[in-house]
Amino acid sequence: MPAPEQLSEIETFPAPITVGVVADTHLSARAAARAGLPAPLLAGLRGVDLILHAGDVTSPEALALFEALAPVRAVQGNNEDPALRMRLPRIRYFRFGNFTAGLMHGHDVERMTARQAAEHTLGGRVDVAIFGHSHRPVCEWRDGTLFFNPGSPTQKRWEPRYSYGIIRFTDTVEPELQFFDP
Repeated sequence: MPAPEQLSEIETFPAPITVGVVADTHLSARAAARAGLPAPLLAGLRGVDLILHAGDVTSPEALALFEALAPVRAVQGNNEDPALRMRLPRIRYFRFGNFTAGLMHGHDVERMTARQAAEHTLGGRVDVAIFGHSHRPVCEWRDGTLFFNPGSPTQKRWEPRYSYGIIRFTDTVEPELQFFDP
């Protein structure tokens, strides 16, 4: 749970709610205009109530592609253009029904991997810790906290497939990683 002084900074949504989770899209203005978002990602996000982007959106044009699908809440990554860096916070907190969630990129905690940064910053403070940066999908419960990295739907790097996530908040938390080929 966030510290008491941060409770006023928690954005609240009623449950049930279906949240699409993406990170590390790395789409420049030119790439966003030329290619848009991958068809499997568009189909998978159709009908979500909210999209959380865990950083490295990269351009306002890329953010607009997600905003055309559903309301979006994003945090800054380490590759945002200056306009996005000024607009996006480093971390955000949410309440989905009875559950709390934290959203961060994971690049700016000195000498820690993204996963370690999420564990250090969010572990034990929220029910769901969402992070990005590594491009490696993670969906793992540890000590009562779900650590969730959706991977990347546009730059899989060393992963075998592209990915994103869906988390359903009802009276439980139901996370799913979604994998696809181009």
